[in-house]
Amino acid sequence: MERTIEKKWYMIHTYSSYEKKVKADLEKRIQTLELTEKVFRIVVPEEEIKEVKNGKEKIVFRKLFPGYVMIEMEAVREESNEGIWYSVDSDAWYVIRNTNGVTGFVGIGSDPMPMEDEEVSTILRFLGEEGEEKAEPKEEIVIGFELGDVVELLEGGFAGSAGEVNSIDIEHGKVKVMIDMFGRMTPVEVKVNEVKKVLAD
Repeated sequence: MERTIEKKWYMIHTYSSYEKKVKADLEKRIQTLELTEKVFRIVVPEEEIKEVKNGKEKIVFRKLFPGYVMIEMEAVREESNEGIWYSVDSDAWYVIRNTNGVTGFVGIGSDPMPMEDEEVSTILRFLGEEGEEKAEPKEEIVIGFELGDVVELLEGGFAGSAGEVNSIDIEHGKVKVMIDMFGRMTPVEVKVNEVKKVLAD
């Protein structure tokens, strides 16, 4: 049987919304318990999203795999006639497994299964962790109003006017607002980020 030591990435499962806490706790415990030669990097994969709501832009972070954290560890690769098998250090396994918020490793039974190298490279490239340019934030328009709501126009010749939402075209990011022009209700089409809902007093 041939045994070699390699660095492999694993996925650990956590309670929902505990991903960042698990990462921070694990980093602390690994330092304290001097396991830095066994556990290398811990990553919570997130994408950056440019959210446009009521005409205002803000950057938000959305987890790519909610409830999962990636962890790079030392693994022993064993190759025999029966195939290739990877095993992780038992001390490191115990510390990770018993960190608050961690429910277990992704694998078969209690045996962690390493992630595919190609899969890891794709994720790390997307996150800008491999010396690559980080992916551009996706723009996501959050519509804070619905049909029949009264909105205020923020830009253009009708800025400051209020009207009722008559139709919403999500695909093209447009909204039709009925405004009172010279005593007649007239439809005006604008971008969804150029209006904001008028809140009732």
